[in-house]
Amino acid sequence: MYKRKEIIGDCVLYLGDCTEIVDGLSFDSIVSDPPFGMNFQSNYRKADTTHKVIANDADVKLLQWVTNLQAEHSKYIFCRWDNLEDVKKPKSVVTWIKDNHSMGDLKHEHGRQTELCLFYAGDDHYFPSKRPNDVLKCAISGNNLHPTEKPVPLMQEIIKWTTGVVLDPFMGSGTTLVACAKMGRKGIGIELDKNYFDIAIKRVEEAYKSPDMFVEAEKKEVTQSKMEL
Repeated sequence: MYKRKEIIGDCVLYLGDCTEIVDGLSFDSIVSDPPFGMNFQSNYRKADTTHKVIANDADVKLLQWVTNLQAEHSKYIFCRWDNLEDVKKPKSVVTWIKDNHSMGDLKHEHGRQTELCLFYAGDDHYFPSKRPNDVLKCAISGNNLHPTEKPVPLMQEIIKWTTGVVLDPFMGSGTTLVACAKMGRKGIGIELDKNYFDIAIKRVEEAYKSPDMFVEAEKKEVTQSKMEL
């Protein structure tokens, strides 16, 4: 099954193959950025050993696998616009607008300044607060720790739309679990690459040292209210 397991606060991190590990896990929602057939490696960072070619990114098999996983509440899965023909029809498509654009075909293609996130509603789905829009604006992270690293504020916003235990089968450098730790949410992450797994551990540990102050304030208010009853 897994090669290593680390428990940090309410987050559990597994080192190993997610397709072999996930069947034994209990979760409510999925928030993940799987390999989706880009075969991506940054030209800018080829000399940097931290930014290796992403494992299993040559085809869409793992994207299809994760979109077919059962989650009682919801699934939010990142992909490219042309992956829409590779997966089952989502309930919504959320568009992330970045503050930069990728290179791509400079002569015959519009500059890509967006990325998509597929939303699938589970059998027990409901929006925890008001109905969210399908557009998110958030600056990129800089990809300092992983070639397709997502910004923490972006993942926090998406996690607000979910309930229960959040699973990220393709944890990478751990951004989803960092967001969970800062928000006081339970999270499970799985990563195949040991280097990224070690990075994720450090990031989650640091996240628990500096939680989201708004979340902490809400917890304090709830606790005080209960004491007054």
